[in-house]
Amino acid sequence: MIKTLEKSARTVDAAIDEALKELGLGRDDVSVEILEMGKSGFLGIGAVPARVRVSFEAPDEPAKPVEVKPAPVKPAEKPARPPKAEKAEKAEKPAEVKAAPAVVDENADYAAIRSFLSGLLERMGVSADIEISPRDNGGINVNLTGSAMGAIIGRRGETLDAIQHLTNYVVNKDSEKHLHISVDAEAYRSKREESLTKLAEKMAEKAIKYKRSMALEPMNSYERHVIHTALQNYEGVTTSSTGVEPNRRVVVSYVRPEKPERSERPARSERPRPEKTEKVDKAEQAEAAPAQQVERPAANKPQSREWA
Repeated sequence: MIKTLEKSARTVDAAIDEALKELGLGRDDVSVEILEMGKSGFLGIGAVPARVRVSFEAPDEPAKPVEVKPAPVKPAEKPARPPKAEKAEKAEKPAEVKAAPAVVDENADYAAIRSFLSGLLERMGVSADIEISPRDNGGINVNLTGSAMGAIIGRRGETLDAIQHLTNYVVNKDSEKHLHISVDAEAYRSKREESLTKLAEKMAEKAIKYKRSMALEPMNSYERHVIHTALQNYEGVTTSSTGVEPNRRVVVSYVRPEKPERSERPARSERPRPEKTEKVDKAEQAEAAPAQQVERPAANKPQSREWA
């Protein structure tokens, strides 16, 4: 069962957040329709709040639960505390992080990338293997593998994007040629592209089903490019970006199908006129048959009589 909830706030993002908090749902569980973008006005004069309509699928009402008395819970036993000496020894020993070994006979660009990333990961307290390989377009791919890649990736790849940006800046700072370096961790970017493609198709199906525009969550330029590419040939929808960084988002809009054009009929003056065959035949028959003249007495004419 589809239900809707309308919320208004100063901005579109604030209205969406209020609706999600009230419903207790995630961003991917609802579809958002922007009713009004909102205006800030001049010095607060003429300000118009932003309004959104959130659609979500409400579950059927569950049956009344049967009251079950909980069993008595025994208090958990407190674990034995380690002695103070062991605590002090653990505090003195820092986490050992092994730097990535250097590769013999590596070119200058690869060596600069490995040197920078090794030092950065060492200061972050993360141990990872650095794999560097060339790309088809002349760039360089860097893949990090290890046990603690969550700290490298960050929330929605934000930390990984920052590491990639810093690596490109450091390597290209004093170089005449510009290299595009792509930094990945445990093939996160390919998995993220796959999930974004599925999300784009899901939102396109919702836009066609409800015949409304669907706004996605704020994304960076790379993720927005993945959404646009995934739906560029999707029939029935079109995509566009709205908002200002870092809150710029993709909007999937429903496109009404075009009506088939009517066949153009020629004007009356251009239409061919049918030949009058019947009238022509009658005229020919009248010319062929001799006219039969019937003599009729003239009206009011005196008749002559013969007298014997």
